[in-house]
Amino acid sequence: MSALSANLCALELPCAKRRAGVLASVFSLPTADFGLAVDVFLDFMLQSGLTVWQVLPLGPPLMGGSPYQCSSSFALNPAFLADDVLQVDSGFAAHFSVADRKMGLGLTLKLQQAWSRFQISEAHWLDDYALFVTIKSSEHGVQWGEWQPGLRDRMPEALSSFADGHADLLFQIRFEQFLLQRQWQRIVELARLRGILIYGDLPIFVAGDSADVWANRALFQLDERGLPLAVAGVPPDYFSITGQRWGNPLFDWDKMQSDGFIWWRARFKRHVALFDWVRIDHFRGLAAYWSIPAACDTAIDGAWITAPGYALLEALADDCDNTLPVIAEDLGVITDDVVALRKAFSLPGMLILQFAFDSDALNPYLPANHALDSVVYTGTHDNDTTYGWWLGLDDEARIHVREILNQQLSISIDEPMPMALIHAAMASKSKLAIIPMADWLNCDSRGRINTPGTVSGNWLWHFSFDVLTDALSSSIRQLVAKTHRLV
Repeated sequence: MSALSANLCALELPCAKRRAGVLASVFSLPTADFGLAVDVFLDFMLQSGLTVWQVLPLGPPLMGGSPYQCSSSFALNPAFLADDVLQVDSGFAAHFSVADRKMGLGLTLKLQQAWSRFQISEAHWLDDYALFVTIKSSEHGVQWGEWQPGLRDRMPEALSSFADGHADLLFQIRFEQFLLQRQWQRIVELARLRGILIYGDLPIFVAGDSADVWANRALFQLDERGLPLAVAGVPPDYFSITGQRWGNPLFDWDKMQSDGFIWWRARFKRHVALFDWVRIDHFRGLAAYWSIPAACDTAIDGAWITAPGYALLEALADDCDNTLPVIAEDLGVITDDVVALRKAFSLPGMLILQFAFDSDALNPYLPANHALDSVVYTGTHDNDTTYGWWLGLDDEARIHVREILNQQLSISIDEPMPMALIHAAMASKSKLAIIPMADWLNCDSRGRINTPGTVSGNWLWHFSFDVLTDALSSSIRQLVAKTHRLV
């Protein structure tokens, strides 16, 4: 069990109350870490009446910076370790410097005991992660499939010899994860004192060049060299005639189910310990996933393969007293089997207002069609900012948007964007409304976090302290109160 939580049961299930929140990645915060800037942000949320903070995945990203492609689905990003918090950490003797503390020097007895508990509770992933990072560095950063055979294939003698020769670095990586978890725990506790729930993100697939795959090859569809036999993606659709080939290795679901989903349960427990609620990205992949032969350059020749979603979610629910603090990312082309799976476990889905205005009266994203048990957004990290989206619409489309908002939510046709769409999200029947920070700040497309299908210029946007003004928090709080989302 993680030191973060002795109880996997949620304090409150998603959509139990009418709430409002903000989507703000840690890398978008003023100091882009777990430091004292988070305290300022949480205070701003409290003053604004925002009681849910949604973050993107917190793992260590591979090249490109995407938090959805990480070297571990259990570890935290070392870049988030904050010197200012470490400097005032009372778990260390006062005269030890930050540099010494990072090396594991000056621990009080209480902190030594916490460090020992952490090593035991997280050993199932921590040791493999430390080895993976250290070996990868010694192998000049190449993917694990290109390492020398003994290390690539995890031969006991090779791993033991390597560990003996790199003991100090392995210790440092493990201890760094302990410090990161300690700093995140501080944030969770601060949030709870302010009545704020933290809403995390669990990508369904993992990166091929990760400790997860290297240490658990039998759980993935790989050949004898460790290369994928098939990879993940989505089929051709309106947006892409060739579909999307993500390249993640696919799970060997038969193998996972045969051992009781041990790896998945450990992964989920880790996330539930870190967050109050967890979004499962690409939830539809738990009903059926698009399997693309690894040799194919596009997603055209893929096929839908059924996944054991019911069995998996039942196993996860068993670990949470038959409740799941989960929100299903069910965007895109969603079939009846995906809807049935989500509803069988009473999981809220997601609604994106930017997708609502295609003139289809049955469009589920239209405000009139919103369900209570849902999370409504103006847009997500994959969308343009609302102001950027608005600037990209022609006059006819803008008139249509304003007419819909006026007819269905009585929002004035004169209310400026992006506030009109923010107002629409907040006025929605959906129990939970999440607004990206860039929308609260009226950012144009320069505030966009990610443009799917591109490899550069993403995951970089951040805001500064000076935008967290009393005037902004007051205006947000007024809207939260007006739409009955104060808790």
